[in-house]
Amino acid sequence: MTIKDTAEEWEVRATQTPFVGNKTSVRTDDVVMPDGSVVHRDYQVHPGSVAVLALDDEGRALVIRQYRHPVRHKLWEIPAGLLDIPGENPLHAAQRELYEEAHVKAEDWRVLADVFTTPGGCDEAVRIFLARDLSEAEGQRFEVEDEEADMELSRVPVDELVRGVLAGELHNNCLVVGVLSLVAARGGDGLDALRPAEAPWPARPFEA
Repeated sequence: MTIKDTAEEWEVRATQTPFVGNKTSVRTDDVVMPDGSVVHRDYQVHPGSVAVLALDDEGRALVIRQYRHPVRHKLWEIPAGLLDIPGENPLHAAQRELYEEAHVKAEDWRVLADVFTTPGGCDEAVRIFLARDLSEAEGQRFEVEDEEADMELSRVPVDELVRGVLAGELHNNCLVVGVLSLVAARGGDGLDALRPAEAPWPARPFEA
């Protein structure tokens, strides 16, 4: 048996959107189960996101500490952001986020992992990139606001991040997946064997 996720869509008898927010909404679908019964399924509709594990020449990852109100925590995270435009090239979005949140650019980009963050209650898909060959970005720094105005920026050795993940001290989904994927790739075929930056992404199709 091949262990691989497969696309599938069960019949939806009815759908409604009881809440529409700034970036996301909540949808209720009446879904037909295998035994023919129909059940309600509520979930958040999300445009999708990108995240960047930016690795410098000293083997340190660029991380950001930011307040996240839903979980009442300040979390250490990797740069990330929404796909603001339908069909947007995720690589371009990732480059934008790295510039805006860290004022950094990268010459070498690869795909580390594609994940559904919370598939039981949200359709958010995230593509996590590996960015290397870093340098300071040109031009003025992006003007931050709200929670981002309180962000802290640091560069942390990957081994220290792995320790924090396994110790239960670091919880951000993209950081956890990105860091552990990096370590797995290093121990496998190597970072240069990772998928190219514009590899197909069926969860959020785009034009290269």
